[in-house]
Formats: sequence, structure tokens, C-alpha cells
Amino acid sequence: MTLFDHPDFAGHETVQAVFDETTGLKAIIAVHSTARGPAAGGCRMWPYASADLALTDALRLSRAMSFKNAMADIPLGGGKAVILGDARSQKTPALFEAFGRAVDGLGGRYWTAEDVGVSPADLAHARRATCFVAGLDGHAAASGDPSPVTAEGVFRGVRLAVRKALGRDLDGVTVALQGVGHVGAYLADKLAAAGAKLIITDVNAETLNLVADRTGARIVAPAEIFDVEADVFAPCALGGAINAQTLPRLKAKVIAGGANNQLASADVGRAVFEAGLLYAPDYVINGGGIINVAGEIRALDAGEAFDPAWVAAKLDRLTETLEEVLDRAAADRRPTHEVADEMAQARIAAAKAQKLAA
Repeated sequence: MTLFDHPDFAGHETVQAVFDETTGLKAIIAVHSTARGPAAGGCRMWPYASADLALTDALRLSRAMSFKNAMADIPLGGGKAVILGDARSQKTPALFEAFGRAVDGLGGRYWTAEDVGVSPADLAHARRATCFVAGLDGHAAASGDPSPVTAEGVFRGVRLAVRKALGRDLDGVTVALQGVGHVGAYLADKLAAAGAKLIITDVNAETLNLVADRTGARIVAPAEIFDVEADVFAPCALGGAINAQTLPRLKAKVIAGGANNQLASADVGRAVFEAGLLYAPDYVINGGGIINVAGEIRALDAGEAFDPAWVAAKLDRLTETLEEVLDRAAADRRPTHEVADEMAQARIAAAKAQKLAA
């Protein structure tokens, strides 16, 4: 099978395999679309079982970033990078410098930022080799860690979805939160402050206990999170959490969380709809972080300081877009992910047409 025959190849503009013998870097950088602007998306480090699984992740995530950036109404296309390796034991400054050189070789077609397994401190080493890194501190345009902004957008989305599906506010609502890393921990704090009751899980016991201590959450094992009694299931870990095996186990009426690629397939999305669950499309609800990153890229391009007001306005608009998706899906009696996909594709197609006409 060639790359072009891969089931997740979706007209990607560039897919680059990167190997650096000195540092051991093995990475894939996928640029799905630059129709709306340079591609942007985080860099993930994960111990993939095979290169094929890493490629699949890169292709899916980069396409999702094109859709996410279009729905967030920011002038960026979609891209993603994955590094094959264990983030707990294989990180080195030299490895991230090598990654930075690979990003720089794309000449600005791709901007990178943090994602699972990668921190701003890691990307500070990549920044030594390229200027196309966002989400760092230390300069006037800096936006800082995008995780709190992502969590704020997801929190607003959960609140909106609960109102639509359950006709109530978050006070007293039970949320099953899968993953309390960067975004999940901030989201847990916001949900607890709003009066939600939390059931949480994570593979990191230390982080799990810290979040439970400050929010009063009940901890369950990772495999048990799908079976708990909850009103909302909030995936905030890796993709594919909603699949043919886990969907029948859910007691929740709302699926709304910060993870990327929550649905294992489009068929699962339709099954969610047919089961009567309300799904907040992931790349719409979790767009706050990339909005924050876009604010930094915008400031860097203009040689100006970061403008929090621009980010705040885009975040407000993102919540309105999510409501538009949910309302249109309800009116048409269609799955929310299909409505969101069509809206995103239309925005990207319009940008391509405008480029061709220019």
C-alpha cells in the first residue's frame, strides 16, 4: 500500500518522514491544507507500536486541524507532527533541536506547538533551530501555554451541550472525565467550580490524585470510566475513545471533551446519534488552544504584542459556532459530526476558490 492508498490520506499537501541518526529522532510531519493560511498544529510524542500507526495518527490529526482552524475562523490551515518515542524516557534537547530543523525545512508552511507528551520547555529547544514555533514565553508576542484556553472553550461547550440535551446548568451534573493532563486538569477545576460532580481517570496516578484532592472527584480505573453513571462523558485523552466497544457501555447523554478524534469512525458518529446521545464535535469544542496559538502567530507576523482581546473575541465566536452546529443538527435530525464536517469543508473550499481567483 502506498501513502496515497492509505485510508486516512485526504488530499494532504505534504507528508514528510524525518529521521535524524545522531539524536534518534523519528517523526512524521503532515500538512493537510494551507488554503486558509500556513498549517498549524501541535507536535505529539508517543510510543507508537508501529510507524503505520504513527502515520495514521498524523494524517487524521492534521486533517482534523484543518477542520478545527476553519471552524475557529482563524487564518490557518491544518498540520500535525508526531514523534515516535517515549516522552518519559527518550526526550533530549538535541532531539527537539533536530525536530526544529525539520520544521524549518518546510519554510513556514507549518507552525508547531505543544501536544500530548510535548511541553513548551521541549519546544524551546526546537525554537533554537526554527522561528516557526508557537506557544512559548519570553517575547512580546508570546501567548504562553494554550491549555487553559482550550479548557475554557471545552468548558463552555460542555455547559452549552448540557443545556441543549438536559435543559439544565452544570450544578449537580455528573461528568465522567477521561484524562486529567494539561487540558483535562484545567477543565476539572472549571467544572468543579460550576458545581459539577466529577468522576475521573488517568494513567498518571500522581496527577490524578492532585486533581481529586482539589476538586473532590471520585477516581476510577481507566477501563472503568465508560461504565460509570454520569450525565456527561468528557474524553480528554487520546483519540478513538468512542468506538463500537465503548459506546454501548456509556450511560451519559452528552459526549463533550477536549480530546482530538474522539470518534473511532464516522459510522460510530452515526451510532452515537441513533443512540440519542448529543456529541459536541471535538474539533469545534476544543479549538480554544489553537485560537491562542493563532493570536501568537498573528502577533509575530505583525511584529506586535500578543492581543488577549483578539483571542477572547474568537473564543466567543467559537461557542456561537458550536451552538450553530448543534442547532442545525437538531433541526435537520442529523449527526452533529456530519453537520460540522460540511461546514468546515465549505469554509476550506471557499478559501481555495478565493486563492485561485486571486
